[in-house]
Amino acid sequence: MFDAVKQIDAGPLNVGYVEAGAPGSPAVILLHGWPYDINSYREVAPLLASAGYRVIVPYLRGYGTTRFRSEATFRNGQQSVLAVDAIALMDALGIDRAIIAGFDWGARTADVVAALWPERCGALVSVSGYLIGNQKAGQTPLPPQAELQWWYQYYFATERGRAGYDRYRNDFAKLIWRIASPRWEFDEATFDRTARSFDNPDHVDIVIHNYRWRLGLAQGEPEYDDLERRLAEAPAITVPAITLEGDANGAPHPDPASYAEKFTGKHTHRLIPGGVGHNLPQEAPRAFADAIVEVGGYRGSEG
Repeated sequence: MFDAVKQIDAGPLNVGYVEAGAPGSPAVILLHGWPYDINSYREVAPLLASAGYRVIVPYLRGYGTTRFRSEATFRNGQQSVLAVDAIALMDALGIDRAIIAGFDWGARTADVVAALWPERCGALVSVSGYLIGNQKAGQTPLPPQAELQWWYQYYFATERGRAGYDRYRNDFAKLIWRIASPRWEFDEATFDRTARSFDNPDHVDIVIHNYRWRLGLAQGEPEYDDLERRLAEAPAITVPAITLEGDANGAPHPDPASYAEKFTGKHTHRLIPGGVGHNLPQEAPRAFADAIVEVGGYRGSEG
């Protein structure tokens, strides 16, 4: 299925996505992060399809075959716009309600959809839990050891960082993979399959804007200001949710105790053992798929 990428117009994008399972089955949308792509779900998707789900795995804006429909559209990477993209894709595909799951940027996007549009999100699976942020919080200094983990964010804040990422994007991504998942022994073929997604003409613009926006160094678009104001209030997530964490996640991530109260519906947190790092769906596909099937069994979550 991952070699048969489909395209569909959705909002300002022509979205590339892969699909598995029967069209009339309960829907699951799987969202990737940076610097990853749809191949993080290469083993998860067939597991879910065999469990009776319709599975949709899109390339985010700036990745793979997803393209902007107009050259004039601002290359925006702020958190709310990625969630709006997910809703637009659901609309384009005729999906009223879905289980939404993700990691990294994808987890944040899934969290935002669940918080702002709970009627569209039947249930949630989020690696590293509650990741909704805001620009004011992004400007608050952290202790030095914590700041060190965000080194790439500060690098991207400079024009040297932008040029360096553009020139060395594959080397950069491979470094992040190794730091974020120190015990994941991926091979070159696995990395190369994903790295092709970074050749997207908008990739660098979206990545740089995303991280600069977080620090308040780049502005978003006014049409999303109201959504960002709502997100700045750290809204609760009321839909059924399972949060996951790998026991060897080398990327910055919050302590589960710090966000447990943000999930006010039925909520389970699970630590996945075995040296599992940041790219949890690709490193532990069965555990990720099992979490989706489990949360899909919570009453009222399927649609």
